[in-house]
This record gives sequence, C-alpha cells and structure tokens, in this order.
Amino acid sequence: MNARSFDLVELFLFSRSAPQSALALSICAQQQNAISTNYQRTRFLFSNYRIGACRFLFAPDFSIFLRSTFAFLCTAIPAAGLAILGVCGIANAASSKCANPISLTKWESDRTSGMVYIPGGTFQMGSETMRPEERHVRSVHVDAFWMDRHEITNAQYRQFVEATGYVTVAERGLDAASHPQMSADLLAPGSVVFIKPTDLQRGGSITQWWQYRRGANWRHPEGPGSSIVGKDNHPVVHVTFEDAEAYAKWRGHSLPTEAQWEFAALGGLSADHDWTKPYDKAGKPGANTWQGYFPLLNTMEDGFEGTAPAGCFKANGYGLQDMLGNVWEWTRDWYVPGHPRKEGVQSNPTGPDRGLMKALAPAQIARRVIKGGSYLCAFNYCSRYRPSARQPQEADLGAAHLGFRTVFVQPAEEEQALSTAK
Repeated sequence: MNARSFDLVELFLFSRSAPQSALALSICAQQQNAISTNYQRTRFLFSNYRIGACRFLFAPDFSIFLRSTFAFLCTAIPAAGLAILGVCGIANAASSKCANPISLTKWESDRTSGMVYIPGGTFQMGSETMRPEERHVRSVHVDAFWMDRHEITNAQYRQFVEATGYVTVAERGLDAASHPQMSADLLAPGSVVFIKPTDLQRGGSITQWWQYRRGANWRHPEGPGSSIVGKDNHPVVHVTFEDAEAYAKWRGHSLPTEAQWEFAALGGLSADHDWTKPYDKAGKPGANTWQGYFPLLNTMEDGFEGTAPAGCFKANGYGLQDMLGNVWEWTRDWYVPGHPRKEGVQSNPTGPDRGLMKALAPAQIARRVIKGGSYLCAFNYCSRYRPSARQPQEADLGAAHLGFRTVFVQPAEEEQALSTAK
C-alpha cells in the first residue's frame, strides 16, 4: 500500500460518514490484497521481535525513495526484503531513555505554572512545497502569549475532573437529537482506538486498524479493562474539542489558534527549515513517532510504541516539548483545506468562520484543525510531524492519539510590565 492510500485511510476513517469510509476502503482494497499473502509469509518475524531493519534505513539523510523501495521489497518481494533484514539482523526494541519528565504542578496559585512565554513575532505560515492543505503561505503576526510546556497529562486532567465533576463526551456518548444520521453504535459512549493489524489474509478489513470501541475514554484508553495506572505523566487522550476547551476554561486559558500553535512549534526557526524528519543531527529520534513501516513494523527506536510521558524529548527553541509527535493537538480553528491568499501581514488570525467551512463541505460534521502528528506518524503514513502540517478532526470525536495543550494571553497592562522587566 502506498503513502497516498494510507493518507486517504487516515483522513476518511476518522470520519463517521459512510460514503467517505467506503471510498477509503475501495481505494485500498486491491493494494491490501496484494500484500496480504506476503505479509502472512513474514509475520512470524514480527510476532515476538522488533526488527532492527538497519538504522540507516530510517536515518535523516536516507532518502524517502530508498526507504520506500526497501518497504516495497519487504511486502512485494519477501525474499529480497528478508535478505536485507538478514544482513541487518533482528533486535529487540530500544529501551526508554526518557529522563526526568516534568513534575506535576498544582495550578491554582499561578495561571502560568508549567507554561512557556512565547514572544510575539511575524512569520511565514503554511507551506507551498509540502501538502496541498498547507497552502498558501502568507505573512502572519501573533502577539505574545504563554503556552503549556508540554501536552496536558492524565494527572492534570484528573485534577480538573475531580474539581468540577466534568464527564467527557467519550464517557457520556453523543446526543441522538444532534446527530440524527448516526447509528446507535456511534452514539454510544466510546472513542476511536488503533489496533495493530494481525490478520490481512484475503485482504482483511482496514477498519480493524481504527475501531470505534465502546468504553474507550481517557481513563480507559484501549477500552474496558485498560487503565492509566502508572501513566500520570502521559498525555491525556480521547478528549474531544469540547472536553479540551472545558479544561482550558477551567484554567482561565484557551486552546491555541492554528497560527499561535504553528508559530510556537517553529521554535524561532524559519518556516523553510527542514522539518521533514523527526530526527536530530545524530540520526536519533527527536520525537515520539513510528519508526519503521506503518502499520506492520515499528522498530521502536525512540523507546515507545504508544504514547510517551510528556517532556521526554528535547525542547525546541522556545522551550516547548512534544510539539511534534506523541499525540495530535487541538486548535481553535475550523478546518478548510488550505489557507486563503492574503496580501500584507495578517494579525492574530483565528481561522475561517464556520459558515465557510460548511459551504465548502456541507455534508461534513463540524471539524477543527489538529496539529503536530502523533506516535502513529511514519515516513510512509501521515508524516505530518511538521509545524505547517494540519489535518481535520471531527469536533465531537476523540481518539487514542489525540490530546491538547493550552495558551494564556496576559492582559495588556501585565504584558507591558513583563516586557519592561525584560
């Protein structure tokens, strides 16, 4: 299956629209049939081990073309792929090297606890060279703001729930009156989980990868029987836009605009910096993503298969961590495919209004922009671990790889005092 097909699956299977899901399945069915037999021949290699697959195959200076060629060999010509793996050897997953994740903080005393100050500035937002939905590039100015150093964790979200009694959408289910087109299964309490493929015989069903599972929520991320015990410092997941916004308001904060998020993710670098690979200069993972060939092989070179504790990877130039990878993050903007052409500098844009979104996609459920990519993004699938990358997400649908962080804009007089002090 090629990268484009994976992208379509990712975009369409998160929609609960039957026509879109059917389209995604039809696009992928023939390709999945082609690889299913070969997958069965090699699956014994993947069942109990993580394959080293020669680290150079996934190093920053190794081209996408050559890595894709290797992936093709592994699926289309098993003998050739296995020969390469035989030379490279088989290795167990790398152990976690996460050191000193950020300690938990009580928020009542200081509205900027655990946050980083982001000075205002002007930047080039979007990309003309990557994906179509990232166009068009335009000049944007954002005023100074504070942003959470890392994604909101389970422990932080628990504080909010215990203080307010809030019940998330995944825990209470959707209102049938507001969603008359949905089946009872999709209205029931639950959320979307990722299931690593185990059976592709006779083509299988791509929907085994993404399943709406009853009982999946932030407390039970894989569904009934799972828990977040021992994962206080992991990012909270299975939160809808409403759930994230409720937390932000409780803190006296808001969710970031797409412009704020993208400016902060750049970390002071220019927009044309090479963000196409989540590796550092030494070739080591600089974010929690999928190393290997999605969805069959994750070498776990970063030490994680699912979410990682918040703050495990090097901070960017502003001191923010996990802006790329780990989990996708909500923004306030409504989603439309692309940015408007604008002359001059836009100041603090908040995205299109809902009317434009509905006009462009009248059959779609309301969608917001999510940013940053996740632990499921690989070179052959998603690969949206870049500041300008963006994707739509239904506002009332959570997922196992979707979280958030908040921002706080100080009142003008406080901001002036802070600037003077600096």
